[in-house]
Amino acid sequence: MTPDYHTLLLAIGLSGFCLSATLFASWMSARVERFLLSWSIGIGFIVPAVAVYGLYVDQPTVFLGVFAFLMHFVGFAFIYGASYRFRSGRSGRWRIAAVFTACSLVALPPIIAGYDGIGFIALNLLVAGCLVATAWEYWQGRREAPLPLTGIVILYLLTAISFALCAGVLLHDGRWVMGSAPVNWAENLNLVMAIIGITGIGAMSLALNQWRVADNHQRAAMTDALTGLLNRRALFDRYGDVQVNEHTAAIAFDLDSFKSVNDRHGHAAGDTVLKVFADVLRDVSGTSACIARLGGEEFVVVLDRTLPDRAHRIAERIREDFAAKLIPIGGRSITCTVSAGIAFGNAGCLSFDSLLSNADNALYMSKRDGRNRVSLAA
Repeated sequence: MTPDYHTLLLAIGLSGFCLSATLFASWMSARVERFLLSWSIGIGFIVPAVAVYGLYVDQPTVFLGVFAFLMHFVGFAFIYGASYRFRSGRSGRWRIAAVFTACSLVALPPIIAGYDGIGFIALNLLVAGCLVATAWEYWQGRREAPLPLTGIVILYLLTAISFALCAGVLLHDGRWVMGSAPVNWAENLNLVMAIIGITGIGAMSLALNQWRVADNHQRAAMTDALTGLLNRRALFDRYGDVQVNEHTAAIAFDLDSFKSVNDRHGHAAGDTVLKVFADVLRDVSGTSACIARLGGEEFVVVLDRTLPDRAHRIAERIREDFAAKLIPIGGRSITCTVSAGIAFGNAGCLSFDSLLSNADNALYMSKRDGRNRVSLAA
């Protein structure tokens, strides 16, 4: 075995170790994106797998071969698990265990039985399959960040092809029993591709993590922490400078006698009432509506490209559904009501601030007229 081959193995080990440590440190700093933890664990297993394989190159024993295979399968199973966690948000422990078990059951028996060539063919094909499955998970989630995710997918697929070529050469040569580590052009190409792939994927994963962290911070700044609805800042960022026409409606809501709920049952009960009302808003308004909590017990629903009858139906449905809700508080249930006011833009393109002001005036009409009703702005 040439020194250059050992140099490539060393380069893979060093690059993998550095990236694993960097990704783990990145995860430790925030502990939000757990896919980074899974990825760093995967690389953390592949680094010693490469080291064991280097020992196998010089001393091809069954023990070293089996140990190297197992470490590879654990590492690539975790890398696949990282992609699944990234896309779905779920841990994927059972998937990791299934991938590792299936790969081990297929590839280990041949090398234990003395057919190391078949074992290496299986190893390369199985790793290629893991990498293709990993690429597919990222491809399914590419809408989140198209450019870096497309780059990650390409690198995974290229690395998978390099592993498949290693298996293809062994199949072409019919080397079922070798007694040593495979040596051919495909193996050298695979080592170079592994260095490029690990480095590129690691760098893109770090960039992706930073993008996600920034996006989470921005989302948190624009979201009401209690209800999960948009907050006032987000609402005005979206509509503050928009001139609204007669097909845009704003429905202002204010929970009736909400202070008495807090006084009688406590602020935790008040929070429960607010969350229940937010759920009603989401269920009735639909995905096309813009729903925000302005503060306290005040909410607004903005409907674009809507007609007066539809806006009134939505407001009435929200009022009725909320009044019918039995809200569990401290072992018993209470009911609450809400008042609403509807305002529309006009042909002269009213400002959004004026639209909200008109909706508030209509809301105060509902309050004056006895609460638990919907009023239309004059």
